[in-house]
Amino acid sequence: MSSFSNTNHDAFWMPFSANRQFRADPRMLVSAKGMYYRDDAGHDVLDGCAGLWCVNAGHSRPRIVEAVQKTVATLDFAPAFQMGHPMAFEAADRLAKLAPGSLNHVMFCNSGSEAADTALKIAIAYHRLRGEGARTRLIGRERGYHGVGFGGISVGGISGNRKLYGSLLTGTDHLPHTLDLRRNAFTRGLPEHGAELADALERIVTLHDASTIAAVIVEPMAGSTGVLPPPVGYLKRLRDICTKHGILLIFDEVITGFGRLGGPAFAAEKYGVIPDIMTCAKGLTNGTVPMGAAIVSDHVFEAFMQGPETAIDLPHGYTYTAHPIACAAAIATLDTYAEEHLFERAEILSPYFEEAAHALRDCPHVVDIRNVGLVAGIELEPRNAPTTRAYEVFDRAFRKGVLLRYTGDILAISPPLIIEKHEIDRIFETIASILREVA
Repeated sequence: MSSFSNTNHDAFWMPFSANRQFRADPRMLVSAKGMYYRDDAGHDVLDGCAGLWCVNAGHSRPRIVEAVQKTVATLDFAPAFQMGHPMAFEAADRLAKLAPGSLNHVMFCNSGSEAADTALKIAIAYHRLRGEGARTRLIGRERGYHGVGFGGISVGGISGNRKLYGSLLTGTDHLPHTLDLRRNAFTRGLPEHGAELADALERIVTLHDASTIAAVIVEPMAGSTGVLPPPVGYLKRLRDICTKHGILLIFDEVITGFGRLGGPAFAAEKYGVIPDIMTCAKGLTNGTVPMGAAIVSDHVFEAFMQGPETAIDLPHGYTYTAHPIACAAAIATLDTYAEEHLFERAEILSPYFEEAAHALRDCPHVVDIRNVGLVAGIELEPRNAPTTRAYEVFDRAFRKGVLLRYTGDILAISPPLIIEKHEIDRIFETIASILREVA
């Protein structure tokens, strides 16, 4: 009998979950190794979404496990306020070397949500230090996701994440999202149409005046909203407009980082567009220990280094910033990525993954397929009650031993980068079989 049946079901308030629905028919994971979870009935479950977009190197990797075990026994905690430990500086140096351009300075935190709020605060403070204190406005994008802090949901553009929480931060605005099913449905890779959507930033500048705008924050590929790859040329156009008006550009690479899109570690390098600040989390520690980071370019960092040497240059941080165990996990994770050439492996596998995803085009209910790297979004025609069809596919897939994600009426597939071709086949064949079964 599952221990779940002997537990107070109300004690754990599950995040982003229909708690009552879950308790009626729970899905319980008890262990994980490589590409597979194991549920409480002893069944293996193929991980089709890298946990929650984060386990890029697969589960329970020996180097990472050993690093965490060793560190918890030798340095369980060290404060980062006016103190340091060697692994914090090593992890930051390793991450800065992996980041493109002049993104050379790392402020660690504990999640993608904290990374987004950290980046937004740095952007506003940067302008104030340069004598442009009126630049406080933050621009996000419709359907964007930047975590669940008040800053992140204010610039985020998923209405369901915002509507319960009042007016949020004032002075925000939003670019239009880039999904265009009429022109780009069933595109393989980056859609050809839509670069001009970046020009909406010029209209926002006209409305508010550039002198009031601190930063624009976007995901290079919007993930949590249902996999929206950027149109060809879109990110470069955003970069050019931001540079023209003295606006900082922030890339949220919490999902897209660490090889998820195939090739370089980050989308910024893959698409040749370097932001002023970049956030990451998830794959930074392979999901083993919570950790996030805001990676800052030289010119932004230097603005904070002009005051007295004895003054605190950035009044921001967290108790668990650069936690020793998280730093150990990050270093071991980066070692694993490099030793096994996992970013390059993702790029090599991408064409096969793309073919497998687009083989679903003729399945019932499918209205679009979007993909880039080892990510695919399968958009389904909604029923009268939104999300119910996608939820049913997700639940049935789990019962068949495949873990997927769903958001709205979209299935999201983003497996660990160690996946084999036969496992790619199994994921998409499972989806196909279920789509033929559901109404």
